[in-house]
Amino acid sequence: MDGPALSCYTAALIILFLPLRASEDRLLAGERLSPGTTIVSDNGAFALGFFNPSNSTPASLYLGVWYNGIPELTVVWVANREAPVINGNSSVPTLSLTNTSNLVLSDGSSGLVVWTSDVAAAPSSVAAVAVLENTGNLVVRSPNGTTLWQSFEHVTDTFLPEMKIRIRYATRGTGIRLVSWKGPSDPSPGRFSYGGDPDTLLQIFLWDGELPLVRSGPWTGYLVKGEHQYQQANGSGSIIIYLAIVDNDEEIYMTYTVSAGAPLTRYVVTYFGDYELQSWNSNSSTWSILFKLPPYECNRYGSCGPFGYCDETVRPVPMCKCLDGFEPTSANEWRFGRYSAGCRRKEALHGCGDGFLALTEMRVPDKFTFAGGNKSKMEECAAECSNNCSCVAYAFTNLSSGRSGGDVTKCLVWAGELIDTGKLGQGIGSTTLYLRLAGLDVAAGKSRKSTATMIILAIFGTGVVAFLCIFVAWLKFKGKKKWRKHKKATFDGMNTSYELGEGNPPHAHEFPFVSFEEISLATNNFSETCKIGQGGFGKVYKGLLGGQEVAIKRLSSDSQQGTKEFRNEVILIAKLQHRNLVRLLGCCGEGDEKLLIYEYLPNKSLDATLFDDSRRLMLDWTTRFNIIKGVARGLLYLHQDSRLTIIHRDLKAGNVLLDVEMKPKIADFGMARIFGDNQQNANTQRVVGTYGYMAPEYAMEGVFSTKSDVYSFGVLVLEVVTGIKRSSNSQIMGFPSLIVYSWNMWKEGKTEELVDSYTTDTCSLDEILICIHVALLCVQDNPDDRPLMSSVVFILENGSTTLPPPTCPAYFTRRSAEMEQMRDDIQNSRTSFTLTEIDGR
Repeated sequence: MDGPALSCYTAALIILFLPLRASEDRLLAGERLSPGTTIVSDNGAFALGFFNPSNSTPASLYLGVWYNGIPELTVVWVANREAPVINGNSSVPTLSLTNTSNLVLSDGSSGLVVWTSDVAAAPSSVAAVAVLENTGNLVVRSPNGTTLWQSFEHVTDTFLPEMKIRIRYATRGTGIRLVSWKGPSDPSPGRFSYGGDPDTLLQIFLWDGELPLVRSGPWTGYLVKGEHQYQQANGSGSIIIYLAIVDNDEEIYMTYTVSAGAPLTRYVVTYFGDYELQSWNSNSSTWSILFKLPPYECNRYGSCGPFGYCDETVRPVPMCKCLDGFEPTSANEWRFGRYSAGCRRKEALHGCGDGFLALTEMRVPDKFTFAGGNKSKMEECAAECSNNCSCVAYAFTNLSSGRSGGDVTKCLVWAGELIDTGKLGQGIGSTTLYLRLAGLDVAAGKSRKSTATMIILAIFGTGVVAFLCIFVAWLKFKGKKKWRKHKKATFDGMNTSYELGEGNPPHAHEFPFVSFEEISLATNNFSETCKIGQGGFGKVYKGLLGGQEVAIKRLSSDSQQGTKEFRNEVILIAKLQHRNLVRLLGCCGEGDEKLLIYEYLPNKSLDATLFDDSRRLMLDWTTRFNIIKGVARGLLYLHQDSRLTIIHRDLKAGNVLLDVEMKPKIADFGMARIFGDNQQNANTQRVVGTYGYMAPEYAMEGVFSTKSDVYSFGVLVLEVVTGIKRSSNSQIMGFPSLIVYSWNMWKEGKTEELVDSYTTDTCSLDEILICIHVALLCVQDNPDDRPLMSSVVFILENGSTTLPPPTCPAYFTRRSAEMEQMRDDIQNSRTSFTLTEIDGR
């Protein structure tokens, strides 16, 4: 794990009593286990013994089972969670198996029983044995193999393969529930738990105390939920989880297994409130998080409010929407991403005469009740809700594939508000929700409006559309006149002749000027809750203008470079039209305020996904390769296909934005420069960009050209292929940069080892090798040796077997003192030099 989630059981806080001798996998009647000895499973995967999580003196010990043979002690089961025992000079706790087949943990000084397995009465002559199985299950067995007690029936915070999270029908209302530790050094029961719903027996919750955090939705009768494949971060191979739901005469339970050869894998309820799927990464000696609940804010219980639902079919980030026939209770709150107030009906119900609208592929709401009697047919379920005027929705769930708890019916009905609804799309677990709406025919679910009414509405609607067309045309004409009025004030002092040489600057910018008042309203007066990013020249906010989500960049008033960047972006992006360039929708230049309005891209920047372990799973190889090709096509357009040659000068992962389909768009043209038709390169006294992406001739001499962007593109490609930041010292084996590391791996014939482990099962080796080869050609020392983007695009689109070998890459490093001296020299000269050594937007 990363950050505060490094582990629920941090190794630095734990003293482990190492075994004094090799031990077997069992404890026989009359034998004792004491601190310093362990029982190890036959396959060596698990150990049973005493541990001290708090590093206290004298040691406060717990009896537990942990993973054996990995450096980070990770406990998966604790016997005496609420009653630690003291290990001192006169007090040595012991675990023993009595002749009554009970495991007993005793305080050594007083002999007081601290914990016992509490096996049901067994004959004293039974010679039972306690065995630590290869699954991590501690089992007490009779001589004939009967299981008398097992730790899997008394779970703590960890869900292991072959364990069961169950509810028994005979003892309805009770079941197995995972309960978190209270803290990293306190195994006692914490706030958070995970398990089946005892009220309905059909769904699973993650709780904070009694408050639900996440809900699975009702079980719809499937016995096997299916397979889920995960790619371990920086590990080898993939992990397949086989998750199953089993329903029989005695119980309903969930269990899972993992694919053969998979690394250590477990689910755990963490003490900070997440339910995580973790796998042990032997390369980094840490636990990698493959999945966690809740994965998104939209999935939190009730986050979309009453009659709202989480649309999980929107990828990669689900979003809240209102059910059909409903609208946001507060449009302003929804505009700023606050959905808790939910939705309200557009038209109030008339009574029992209203019909039902079928909503398919849904995760039905919580707080349902079971219709009385055995509603074995869909028609009976529909009639049950139709005849009850307070019933607002129903669902018919087919549970015939298993026992459904006797009195549990197949007909679910709802009254009052619908809470925690979701749209799952096609697949296991989804069902159809029938929602009562005003204006629908009871029998057919069709509109009750008469034909005459529909004809009248159609005629009226045609007239309205014609009027609107005329009105919009008038507004457009008026808007152009208004733009001309504002143009002088907006671009005052923004002469562009220094870029274009002799001649006039571009004119007739066909995009709207938006007033500062409108933008302020759209961003809730530039509220921090609307801020989605911050860069070197200002902050970026999310807003809603004209019903469209937009990103608004507000240039800092104290930025000396703000006016130039504003001018550049308005002049350049307004004239550029390409699917791999971000679109500028408008601007504002009132007084000292300078704002740019862009299309909103929900997946943010490439670096926010590529270098985030919780998000990078969205980037399989196909997606990454398409991103590389998309950025290449965008650069080709800038360098060759647009009216003027444009040098971006700050291409990096933070300036590549991803749309809803993960397609890339190059952004942030504040640093860009325009070349004339015959111009090949330029020299500047103002070097700007991001350290590690800048070509050396530009960073050190101020010389830039299209080949400067080619160099930056090469660095970006290496990051996308490897999943390693250009400046990540921990992952490049001691080399000074990702470029040098990649070059040496290529030279030694180890190119395949550069591939990000997240993509190893989805990647094409030929495409990988081409990308790395092209990247190394792009970062060569001599700019003339670097390929043109036209060649790069052709190679990426068509492949090539005749690429020249790359020469030694260009790179430059500075010790801290040298960097400081360079900055001092720059400050004492007339040259302006901007180096960004951390990730930008």
